[in-house]
Amino acid sequence: SSACDRDRGTTPRSEISLPQMSCCWGKADSAMQQSDSINKFLKEERRKFEMEVKLLLLGAGESGKSTIAKQMRILYLNEFSTEERLAYKNIISSNILTNIQSLVQATNTFDVPLQEVSIPSAERLMSEEFEDVVIVTMTPSLVSDIRTLWLDSGIQQVFQRSSEFQLSDSAGYYFDKLDVVCQEGYVPNEEDILRSRAKTTGIIETEFVVEGVTFKMLDVGGQRSERKKWMHCFQDVTAVIFCVALSEYDLRLYEDERTNRMHESLKIFHEVCNSRWFTDTAMILFMNKRDVFERKIKRIGLEVCFSDYKGGLNYDNAVQFIQNKFLSQNENNKKAIYTHVTCATDTRNISVVFLAVKDIALRRALDFAGVI
Repeated sequence: SSACDRDRGTTPRSEISLPQMSCCWGKADSAMQQSDSINKFLKEERRKFEMEVKLLLLGAGESGKSTIAKQMRILYLNEFSTEERLAYKNIISSNILTNIQSLVQATNTFDVPLQEVSIPSAERLMSEEFEDVVIVTMTPSLVSDIRTLWLDSGIQQVFQRSSEFQLSDSAGYYFDKLDVVCQEGYVPNEEDILRSRAKTTGIIETEFVVEGVTFKMLDVGGQRSERKKWMHCFQDVTAVIFCVALSEYDLRLYEDERTNRMHESLKIFHEVCNSRWFTDTAMILFMNKRDVFERKIKRIGLEVCFSDYKGGLNYDNAVQFIQNKFLSQNENNKKAIYTHVTCATDTRNISVVFLAVKDIALRRALDFAGVI
């Protein structure tokens, strides 16, 4: 297990270094002091090993919480097995089908005509055969219809207006990879898995060990219907990681088309940040989906969400403005909020960010345990 621990950057129990001891113990009282010193050291090390750091992932739906949890699996646990990767095939196929149906529906909503060659494909995909499908099989005919539609100028036109209806951030990624996904021997890679989307229901727990300390990360559903379950996770939390999608500033909720997603996130963050449950809990803000935001802010101004924004189509100005909006929700001057701009699908980025999160959470946990 020591080799395995070394691969994960953890400290094997067998390699704990004890304080140096003199070969000759000297007088009895000196020996007693030495013994007490060793016992104290071992006790503190044992408390560290036995300590559990509880991280709670909160935020509105589609903010990237589940992707962060998947990254912990990739970084600190065994890689996804072939069996587990294959289990994601149906989720990915379902994502592709749902997204192409959303695009076809959008052409009807916005009265954008399809090319004549694409109409039969659209009719097939919107028929009862593909309504509420649980298992999606990528047959040659289905793949052909999806490819035909994705190349249609009308579909591309409404794709550019995706902020006006519900469409996954990964839609374009999967459509561009259709030839790979539809192959018989296709096994999803890590990026395919990270970009897949399945609504989180209930509480999903990921447990991993870093530097001899057990971390337990709880991912709870972000949709309004799921938030009543959040209270069950609030006890003994070391740190809250609150995820907000930077790119959601021009989007509406799945469950309420009248409500702006960023406004909803601000409201939730205000409630979480000032909750009596988290008075002494480290609060970490992940401003996520920076990659999508960076592309979007060049075209769509932040004024669509915040009328008082005056920073123009500038990435840095917009990020700083959003950060200030969230920090201003904190009503406790003594409470520090640690912010990180993230891209949850970028393993390297999350690896670096989590090192900082780990240090914050570990210091807080050791403080509570009385070790420091």
